[in-house]
Formats: sequence, structure tokens, C-alpha cells
Amino acid sequence: MARNRAPLYGLRRDRRAVSPAISSVILTSAVVVLLLVTIVFANNFLDARLAENEFSAMEQFMQTIGLQIDDVAWTIGRTQTIRYASKYGHVNFESLALTYAVYVSKGGGYVYLTNYSAGILLFNMPISKYSIGNNYHKRIFPSSDRSFLQKGTAAPVSHVFVIEKLPMNDGNFIRIVVAPTIRMLNSTISTGEEVRNYFKFYLPILSSGTQPRNSQSVTLTGKNISVKTEGGVNAIKIVVSFPKASLGFDASFFNFDSNTEEIDVPDGSIIEFYTGEVIISLGVHI
Repeated sequence: MARNRAPLYGLRRDRRAVSPAISSVILTSAVVVLLLVTIVFANNFLDARLAENEFSAMEQFMQTIGLQIDDVAWTIGRTQTIRYASKYGHVNFESLALTYAVYVSKGGGYVYLTNYSAGILLFNMPISKYSIGNNYHKRIFPSSDRSFLQKGTAAPVSHVFVIEKLPMNDGNFIRIVVAPTIRMLNSTISTGEEVRNYFKFYLPILSSGTQPRNSQSVTLTGKNISVKTEGGVNAIKIVVSFPKASLGFDASFFNFDSNTEEIDVPDGSIIEFYTGEVIISLGVHI
């Protein structure tokens, strides 16, 4: 029995063993480190979920802006302010991002008629806060038709979509974009024995206003409406181009079905191309 007790007795008297005080310090330090790691992980997880929820809410906000543009564009002087709340992202305006050129044919091939340039609205969220993946693209509204030419009385005059495209000159963002597009309507008017076919096109022109950024809001103001009329038309061609393609706002960014749309119309039709200028101001209301 004495032999068995000897090693334990020697261990108790061994001055090289760790003292209770040092052991407590080591254990406490380990617990603190684990707590810090857990807190950091929890904060990162919470930030990621908050950013995801905020981005989903901003999808609805940008769709609302797209619908409000249609209301404001065709009433001179009408003003609409839409507010938002964002912790991680911000709304930006990019001027002259799209150009629509219009050509008509009267039987001898297409000839140039006019062109229009418009800006776009973007909600930019840094990918360090929220990311889905490079080259991600999702249509919000309209959800299926990717043509820049929409037909019918209920057709929209803007496309709303999500795009994550890296790298780009202005930074690394996942974006919700409102891009102005064209609505087409047609009607037939009979006066006695004469029948006239009318094709009307509507395009909002987004232009930059003041940007004091005193609050998180977007203000839309209808400035003016103009119309370009041409008669004796047999066919129409509209071509979209991208003046800021070198900055990343190119065909792949907007992802339209086609950059050219051709419309066959009855010979001798009359076309009317309406544009409504909308001034975009950011943060003008405190």
C-alpha cells in the first residue's frame, strides 16, 4: 500500500505542477475566447439576416418607384416623394444609361426618326453585407417578359430587376434597378370611309435633379411632355444602346431579350412617340 501512495504523494509535493490560480486563469481565458468567438459569429449572422430582409423590402420599394414613375411622367408638375429606410445600402441615380433610337420605313427601307436618352435608378448594397453570386440576375417586374417594348394599356413603362455583376467601376454591389422602357398602344379611328391606324409609344425620361441626401427618400417630379409624330409609316424599328457600357452598364447588365424591336404596322399608319421627363431628386426632404 505504501508503494501505491508514493507516486500520489510525490505529485502533491511536485512544485512543477500547475497551481490552482494559474489553472483558473487559463480556464477563464478559454471561456472568454469562446464567448468572443460566439458573439462575433452571432453578430455576423444577425447582420447577414438583417441585410437579407432589408434587401427584400427594397425590392418592393423599387417596384413602387417604377409604378410611381408611370403616374408622374404624364402629369406636368406632379410630385411624388417615396421614403425608405436602409442601414446597409443607398439609392443612386445613373444618368444617360440608355438610348432608344427610332427608325421608320415608308416603303423604301428604314430611315432615322429620333432618339431619346434616359437615366436609371439603382439601390446599391455592398456585397460585403449581402451577396447572392456574381452574374446573378432576377426579374421583379415584369416577371417574365424581358423585352424593352411592352404592349397594352396595362403594360409597364419601366423594368425592375436585381443584378449582381462584378467588377464594376463604381464598386462591388448587388443592385435593384429601375430602367425606363417603352409602352406601345394601337388604335383605329374611322372617319366616314377613311380608316386611320395610330400607334402610340410612351417612354419616361429620367433626368437628374438635386441630390442633397438629407434623408432617405426619392422625389419624382413631372417636368414636361413632348410628342413626335410621323405619318405614312409601314414599319417601325427601335434600337436600344448603352452609352455607359464601358462602366459596366452594358447589354448584359440590362439583359433585354433583344436590343432591336421591329413592328410591322398597316401601310400608311400614324405613329406618335410621347416622352415624359421625370426629375429624380434624392433626399430633398428632411
